[in-house]
Amino acid sequence: MKVNRLRPVVGALMAAATLTAVLTGCEKGGSAAGETAASAGAAKSAGTTAGTTAEPAGSVATETSTGTSAGTSAGTSTGTSAGTSKAKPSAATPATPAAPAGSAPGCADKPPTPDDYDPDEFALFRIEELPADTGKVNLVIQHGAWGCPGEDTDGAPFVVSGEDSRWALDQAAYVTAVTPITDSTENRRIGVQELIDWVDAHPDSGLVFRYETGDDGAIHRLEQVFTP
Repeated sequence: MKVNRLRPVVGALMAAATLTAVLTGCEKGGSAAGETAASAGAAKSAGTTAGTTAEPAGSVATETSTGTSAGTSAGTSTGTSAGTSKAKPSAATPATPAAPAGSAPGCADKPPTPDDYDPDEFALFRIEELPADTGKVNLVIQHGAWGCPGEDTDGAPFVVSGEDSRWALDQAAYVTAVTPITDSTENRRIGVQELIDWVDAHPDSGLVFRYETGDDGAIHRLEQVFTP
């Protein structure tokens, strides 16, 4: 009798245990489903965010591509243009005619004017004696300038103006001479009287002399210039 009474109790307990297990399983299943749904939602959100972020990345790539294209185009265009400019012949500058052989810049090819006179040199043609008490003699000279050397000459000629001038020479002046007054191409000192004697014997020779004046305006130094 006791056994029969316990059966319903055992059955009720077993039923209660089964219901509890079912409810527990349902709760776990619901949680798992929620987690799965949450994971799916997060994944979808991440995908959306990734898609949105990827869009600027695409823009950057486009800009980079555009920049590269523009740089390549500009570089190619510039390089081609520069190459074409270098290859294109420039306008030729007319060549300046060569100066005649032996000519020198600024040389006189005609009788010079006073503005062209050499300030320190002249050609000597004659000597005129003055009264002895003056202590001087007159040099008859012509001013001039150095001309252009000719093809058949070794040096430049001294081109004179063609007008005689007179300049006083102190009889105590320092005088040097070369050939043909002396037999040397280097200046040698000679006396004023020796110079007078040679010029009297060879009038109008036109030998070139370099001169310096003293305080009285007369020539106190006279040096012959060697001309080949």
